[in-house]
Amino acid sequence: MSTDAEQAHSPHGTPPPRPAQPPRTAPERPSAPPPRPANAPGFTPDPETPVLGVRAKAPFSPGTAEASGIRLPPRPSTPPRPSVPPRTGGLFAAGGLFAVGGGRRRPPSRTAAAAASLVLGLGLLGGAAAGSWLGDDPGAPPSTADTYAHARSAWHSIPVDDLFPRTLRGKGEGPGGADRVWTRIAVAPDSSCGGGFDPLLAKALAPVGCKRLVRATYTDATSTSVTTVGVLITTSGPTGMRALQQRFAAEKLDERTDLMPRTYAAKGTAAAGFGDDQRASWRIRILTDAPAVVYTVTGFADGREVTDPQSAGEATQRGATSAPAQSGLGNDARSIADAIEAGFRRALATFTETTS
Repeated sequence: MSTDAEQAHSPHGTPPPRPAQPPRTAPERPSAPPPRPANAPGFTPDPETPVLGVRAKAPFSPGTAEASGIRLPPRPSTPPRPSVPPRTGGLFAAGGLFAVGGGRRRPPSRTAAAAASLVLGLGLLGGAAAGSWLGDDPGAPPSTADTYAHARSAWHSIPVDDLFPRTLRGKGEGPGGADRVWTRIAVAPDSSCGGGFDPLLAKALAPVGCKRLVRATYTDATSTSVTTVGVLITTSGPTGMRALQQRFAAEKLDERTDLMPRTYAAKGTAAAGFGDDQRASWRIRILTDAPAVVYTVTGFADGREVTDPQSAGEATQRGATSAPAQSGLGNDARSIADAIEAGFRRALATFTETTS
């Protein structure tokens, strides 16, 4: 037997197989630029910037994140919205803000805020209405109640020269349109109403009461006539004053000769002899916008007795021939009463403005 070595070198043996040759490779080319890195998950190239790329405008897909191994935090779950029944009616209807029982309910904070706003709005409206009722507007005239209250406290605060001026001028107030001038000669101390009126007149004025009585006496430029003027401050309210005025007008109480005011005959003056028998004419004015009665009574300064006294309304009528009419005493009674009434109103208005 021959060995394996011998067979290998024997010319007659089977030639051994050729050793395997490595595969031919193509010659190496010059190095190419490195390949572009793969796009990160969630990014797509932007055609305008193909190299860098920008974040895709498409939303990031959770499935893509899971496939790429990126873990995302869980999204918070959104609670389902409660069903809201349709609102019908106003604030107080079922489901409204202030509905009683059932219906939609607002959170306590919003309900409280809405209620507070409503209360505030009602308060402002009420305040505005109350302000208009109480005369908060500076340009508004004072109410009747305010005027009455001020009048009762004003009589002792108004200067005497404002209530009873030293001189009164009546242009065209005399007989035939003649001018008249009257001068104050005496002012009586304020007093009660006792002795200020005839008994029947005092009885007629009793329903409105008497708080105080203030009086003064005037004489004309020639000291021929004398006139006492008085202001009675009553204790009555508007209703009582209106009722008294209506009674005097309906029954013509201001024309009755047994219902005349009495005089203030100041000693040492031209009116010293001015008594009940010298009364020739008079005027009585019942005010309804203030608790006051304004009156005048006139006579002759020489103390002569008058047998046919006549009210100022009658003595100033055209064609009147009585002694008070022809002497102008009726004109004096009417004009002085009107002047003192106007002055009283002005003084009252000034007092109200300075004390309010």
